[in-house]
Amino acid sequence: MPKLNIEEIEAIIPHRYPFLLIDSVEDYNPGEYAVAKKCVTANEPFFQGHFPKYKVMPGVLIVEALAQTGAIALLSLPEYKGKIALFGGIKNCKFKTPVRPGDVLELSCRLTNRKGPVGIGEAEAKINGKIAVKAELSFAIQ
Repeated sequence: MPKLNIEEIEAIIPHRYPFLLIDSVEDYNPGEYAVAKKCVTANEPFFQGHFPKYKVMPGVLIVEALAQTGAIALLSLPEYKGKIALFGGIKNCKFKTPVRPGDVLELSCRLTNRKGPVGIGEAEAKINGKIAVKAELSFAIQ
């Protein structure tokens, strides 16, 4: 599918600033996968307290960005238009590399199992091709 800009992303998922954590969708196939980008800047509000002298993007927000990427793959299906994808769980989450201002997160989520409104996605966040975070995310559609 073609790239999605911020307005097109907002038409698919309900997140808005300051909690919309993806800037663009580079590729996606509804019901299968999505690949997105997050350009991390020093102006992010969470850097005011995490950590002022050594700015690191909180891991939970990286996982949230991965979940939003997976939500693009899922909520772009016509039957889920206007719905919300909620976390069901996070398994095997590994934080490999700190994410700092100036980094561009390459986010991907492939839906590996889906039964009705519940499913699982394999997600990775990379910086320059190197894995920063990896996790298995489960979700439920509401």
